[in-house]
Amino acid sequence: MASSSSIAVRELPLFPLPEVVLFPGRPLPLHIFEFRYRIMMNTILNTDRRFGVLMFDPTQGQVASVGCCAEIVQYQRLPDDRIKMLTLGQQRFRVLEAVREKPYLVGLVEWIEDEPPQQDLRPLATEVERLLRDVVHLSGKLMEQNIELPDDIPDLPTELSYWVASNLYGVATEQQTLLEMLDTVTRLDREVEILTSTRNHLAARSALKDALK
Repeated sequence: MASSSSIAVRELPLFPLPEVVLFPGRPLPLHIFEFRYRIMMNTILNTDRRFGVLMFDPTQGQVASVGCCAEIVQYQRLPDDRIKMLTLGQQRFRVLEAVREKPYLVGLVEWIEDEPPQQDLRPLATEVERLLRDVVHLSGKLMEQNIELPDDIPDLPTELSYWVASNLYGVATEQQTLLEMLDTVTRLDREVEILTSTRNHLAARSALKDALK
């Protein structure tokens, strides 16, 4: 009998993107114009419509070894061979080795999942959502706009942890760390820290703004 890890290994075309971290269940619109990636996407559209997204760090000149599989859900061919597409994040994976690099990168990957939780995750998820609402409320107050959280925030703790991570802006290395975590508790704990810090910063700015009125 084959081990589950050997079944979960496959070759996957890989698409490194500067400072972009894709999470399971999250959408990623793409505009494909570079020749080698047009070849790649045309090949993928004739197979299972799946490829791997890996964060490329321009400052380090490095491609991450953990990424997220993307599935093409809609696409539109433009007159000059460019392709506009909407993709959706699926499973996470770890790159074991590069199989080939021309005309585009293909890797041997293994799928990875969070460890089964040892505790009830709902109180932690509730705390994350409460902090999220505080941050949105304070952001709206500072910008003098009414900002609402979308209705489709996931209820399930693991899916919520991906949703929050995908909505952190301008911190790709932090997002990559969250993507690589194999434990929902650790990911939610880290998001509590990030959101608490953000909330405190926004609250201080809001208090200063009120004081200066």
